[in-house]
Amino acid sequence: MISLPVQKLRPGMIVAQGVYNKEGASYLTRGTTMNDQYIDQLKKIGINSIAVTSMSSDFKIEPPEEIIQERTRVKAIHRVYGTFEKLDETGELNVEPLEETSESILVDILSNKNNLVQLTDIRKHDDYTFAHCVNVSVLSGMLGSIIHLERQDMLNLILGGLLHDIGKLVIPQEILTKTGRLNDNEFNIIKMHPKAGRDRLRTLPIPSAQILATIAMQHHEHMDGRGYPNHVMGDAIHRFSRIVAIADVYDALTSRRAYKPAYKPHIAFKIMTKCSPGQFDEDLLQQFFNNIAIYPVGTVLKTTLGYGIVKSSTFGYTLTPTICVFADGRQNLLQHPFDVDLRSCPPDTVQQAVEDSDLLPLMTKIRRDPAEFLRAG
Repeated sequence: MISLPVQKLRPGMIVAQGVYNKEGASYLTRGTTMNDQYIDQLKKIGINSIAVTSMSSDFKIEPPEEIIQERTRVKAIHRVYGTFEKLDETGELNVEPLEETSESILVDILSNKNNLVQLTDIRKHDDYTFAHCVNVSVLSGMLGSIIHLERQDMLNLILGGLLHDIGKLVIPQEILTKTGRLNDNEFNIIKMHPKAGRDRLRTLPIPSAQILATIAMQHHEHMDGRGYPNHVMGDAIHRFSRIVAIADVYDALTSRRAYKPAYKPHIAFKIMTKCSPGQFDEDLLQQFFNNIAIYPVGTVLKTTLGYGIVKSSTFGYTLTPTICVFADGRQNLLQHPFDVDLRSCPPDTVQQAVEDSDLLPLMTKIRRDPAEFLRAG
């Protein structure tokens, strides 16, 4: 897959990411064949780039299967939007629609246990919150499944993910959507949302009210006590809160915001595992990245073997996918490309993921689309 500026999109390309608005309506769904109308629509709504499975319309390569179905995701975003909007307008919080959504998400997760998380969706800058809550819910549920939580615990965790940011309704929109760096006063206001969420959720007339409130209250706490709002640390942070914290940061990193681009999964992996010591539960973090395609299918890697495109990844070995090596280290096309499972190679075999800006010159030199080799072997 390659992320292309909208200006470089061409009819026939296959979309690798869903594009949604805040109400859950999809501008484009994963697997859609691009046409001139869709390209114009992306330009009109301000989407600057999008991932496609191939640069060529000749290769009809479908994006890899995700852990929940597209219709489940769209319906979930719509319901989160409706629930939050009604609460904002009337003060009434009815979580019954979200409880039903949690059931749907759980069914999909349990039905797609063998699918790794690939690319996240795309939202406009001001449509971030609702799709973010759904992604956090799905990612949390995925991790809950990996550690074998009971069904009711899974449902509570998924619902907690959907509602973890409900306290942001008290935060002024101009702060939430600010493009520049927050000043100290603005950041202090942002830090009010966990308590606001806790206060809203703990009064719900449902059995899971307390755990939902705890997730909302603790999802920005750090294992070393440097989080907020209460500097809780270690085992004093509920296990579900630790799960949601991981999902929350991962989706934030891999999503495009007004003040930053969307980071690729391997960059998010590096930030969360190497650059944030003490922030996360290390065991849960390892389990999480066991099921994240750190190098999604279609990623081109520069390796000690040459240039290769990722064909598949396996649970627990997401840093060492199976690739098809199609060019040598000097970017000369191989006469006989070959597949290799990087699990059998030395740990330093992968040198770097090829950035999208460097992929186009590589394709020009070899006069081939690397996506072609996804179908080889």
